[in-house]
Amino acid sequence: MVKDMRKTAFLFPGQGAQYVGMGKDFYASFKEAREIFEQANAILGFDLAALCFQGKQEELNKTSVCQPAILVNSLAILEVLKTNSALCGDTCHAAAGLSLGEYTAHVSAGSMAYQDAVRLVYRRGIFMQEACNTNPGGMVCIIGLGDEKVEQLCAEMKPLGIICAANYNSPEQVVISGEKTLLEKASILAKERGARMVVSLRVDGAFHSDLMSPASNRLSEELETTPISKPNIPVVANIHAHYVREPGEIKTSLAKQLNSPVRWHQSITMLIQDGFNQFYEIGPGKTLSGLMKRIDPAQEIKNIDTVAAFENIVKSN
Repeated sequence: MVKDMRKTAFLFPGQGAQYVGMGKDFYASFKEAREIFEQANAILGFDLAALCFQGKQEELNKTSVCQPAILVNSLAILEVLKTNSALCGDTCHAAAGLSLGEYTAHVSAGSMAYQDAVRLVYRRGIFMQEACNTNPGGMVCIIGLGDEKVEQLCAEMKPLGIICAANYNSPEQVVISGEKTLLEKASILAKERGARMVVSLRVDGAFHSDLMSPASNRLSEELETTPISKPNIPVVANIHAHYVREPGEIKTSLAKQLNSPVRWHQSITMLIQDGFNQFYEIGPGKTLSGLMKRIDPAQEIKNIDTVAAFENIVKSN
């Protein structure tokens, strides 16, 4: 009876979750996973599976490589879930993804075809890399200051150039994005104002800031010609932490996402307030599970990253 009262959401990771070896055990164990990777290889024109399983981390970290790699890995696991467990179908009531993961969420919800998603995120990665090369920038994670104080800090520095809150990961963790000189000044100010930790992120540029506007514009053109359907289940959009259900608003949200903040903890809070009480993180790493503990440690979240984790969940259901 308790299981019937559960309201389940699937969560999908974004860039930064990649690691060499991800998905290899699913590929070796399940035909469904192999087919997903093989389709991606054909769409992209290079061996994505080889890069994921035995490539160099530096190569996998490239924005145009890791974005399709994470999406394909997550969807390979999802395909295994669909055909080998009762977790999908009527069991899942909503989906959300962190930045890149929002595309995976749309494929899981039926609003975007797998082939289109692979093509789009590869192009998205190229556009973002080119924007990084043209408009250099960076990102800094601020821990222990809170949303309002970080926003105030960015507002004070905005007259000097481009800087903004870019990722609201948890109530105590906000990533800022912008020009490197401003990030250095903001880091000093954040420490002076009580931040517990300030960490520069190893990323190629200032994601989710105005420095990504050229990439956003180009991605918008790609989205215009991409077929988008109404999702079978609601998908939470990063840009405003609300459900998107219409094809037009889905295209707009995905385009704006590149130069708008990712409101992750607001998205999770909205799902919890909407009665969701069981979450599955599907894809590489455990980043979203870690953030959930900081957002609301009372929530049940299970990570499906390996075949062993998948088998444990199947046994427990």
